[in-house]
Amino acid sequence: MSTRNLTLDLHPIYNKGALIDAALADAMDEAEATKAKQLEIIYGKGSGALRARVLRYLERKDVRARYHRLDKDQRNHGRVFVHFRWSRGQ
Repeated sequence: MSTRNLTLDLHPIYNKGALIDAALADAMDEAEATKAKQLEIIYGKGSGALRARVLRYLERKDVRARYHRLDKDQRNHGRVFVHFRWSRGQ
């Protein structure tokens, strides 16, 4: 089981819709490939539009099936943590 944590910072592509979805999909793929324990997604505080987009993506049924739990950081509203649970042999 991995203790690896991944980070995705969306600041450089905050206004490029297709790139945001691709970056999120790539990060989820990498988390699965490396059996990461946690994926930190940084979207910043701003107007909340990017946050809403990220949360909509993560709540999609096909994406939701890929992770165990989602935690919104209570101290920093500009990021969210996606937690994974891997079974032995998976």
